Amino acid sequence: MFQATRRRLAIWYTAVTAVLLLLFASGVYLYVRNTLIERIDDTLNHVVEIVERSLVIERSNNELEPFHINVEASFRNNAETVEDDHIDLEWFSPTGELIWSTFSEPLNIPIHSDRNGETVRIIKQAQTENPEPPNSALLLRQVTQRVEMGRQVLGYLRVSHPWFEVTKPSRQLMFDLALGTGLMVVSVAASGWFLSGKAMEPVGESYQRLKQFTADASHELRSPITLIQTNVQVALTDLELTETEAGVAKNYRQQLKVVERLTQRLGRLVNDLLFLARQDGGMSKDDFTACPVDALLMEVVEEQQLLATEKAIKLSLHLIDPPISEASPELLENWFTLWGNWDQLVRLLTNLIGNALQYTPAGGDVSVELARIERIRYSSVPCLQIQVSDTGVGIPAEALPKLFDRFYRVDPARTHKTRSLATDNATGSGLGLAIAQAIVEHHHGQIQVESTLGKGTTFIVILPVTLES
Repeated sequence: MFQATRRRLAIWYTAVTAVLLLLFASGVYLYVRNTLIERIDDTLNHVVEIVERSLVIERSNNELEPFHINVEASFRNNAETVEDDHIDLEWFSPTGELIWSTFSEPLNIPIHSDRNGETVRIIKQAQTENPEPPNSALLLRQVTQRVEMGRQVLGYLRVSHPWFEVTKPSRQLMFDLALGTGLMVVSVAASGWFLSGKAMEPVGESYQRLKQFTADASHELRSPITLIQTNVQVALTDLELTETEAGVAKNYRQQLKVVERLTQRLGRLVNDLLFLARQDGGMSKDDFTACPVDALLMEVVEEQQLLATEKAIKLSLHLIDPPISEASPELLENWFTLWGNWDQLVRLLTNLIGNALQYTPAGGDVSVELARIERIRYSSVPCLQIQVSDTGVGIPAEALPKLFDRFYRVDPARTHKTRSLATDNATGSGLGLAIAQAIVEHHHGQIQVESTLGKGTTFIVILPVTLES
């Protein structure tokens, strides 16, 4: 239990830290990337301003376009010295036709004025003299400025910058952040496991002391209770009084009978507490053997049949026959056999059937069904399913989640017959179903309950045939 809690604490601590680190790394990445883009856009806009101021504008004889740009005087043809990391320029006519460019090949990208910058993707066609891979992609960051003189548009200036100066450091930053985040998560997981173990140590020690105290107290209480019960029984047996003292003897005998019943009830309560304490502390002996559950159920039903007859209740046992055509003779012989503790299973089924009989009115039905389930969701081994159904008073829906809690009762103010089924018919201590659940968990199984108030209750016990390692 504590190892599972420690593991959950470490996982939660690691998960929360990982989410925080992921958010931090994402924020750093987006900030650096946006900073790089803004720096490139500022550089491109600065180049646009410089080139725009250096344009040579001349007058023309055309009245509609009185000014024009002297391209040869305004631009220097440096296409032969183009490098991957430098800024390229393109000049377009007012109609969008390319007039001058530092690119070796036209980009064939439509012109639209955008001073905020945009990223474009260009597919380069395969060329034998081109060292780049065929149909390789080129990413550029571009800023386009419309150049005007008065109301006349003289042309468009487009400035381009390679995008790899953003992608290259961004990828390196992403790799560094991923590596750093991964190392931090591993470190946090290791430290979380260590710290959760340290935090659980005092809790574990307190829990162990509490379990030991419960076990010791229950064990120590058994001796005086046994002595009291023995002495009361001896007194009842040896009680011989004269006829003149018959009235006193009768009263004395009644008082001893009350003491005997109380000590018997107290003894059963102590035994139940000791059983649960040993189960919680893992001190119970796993003396498991092959248990034929069908024979076990027959014995329990036969023992409970007397009580059912007295209460005029029909108690029946149904065994679901195996599919003979699909099973081997050896499997058929052990179809209802599982690996478990015979005494604990007897106690489990006695509690469930006894509860069903106690809370079923006269004339009702209690049915017990045993079947083998070859496949089940939570187990990789075959399981036996035992259903104990009755037509009794039922349990309110709001009480079902707490039904297996120790000493829990649905409504203490109700009469004895309408109390929660968590009350064992033998002990009346409210530990019957808690013990049943402990036995089922000890056998690595599950116990479920379905009930409708006023119509009846069904307990479903699922036990694996063999214990999984």
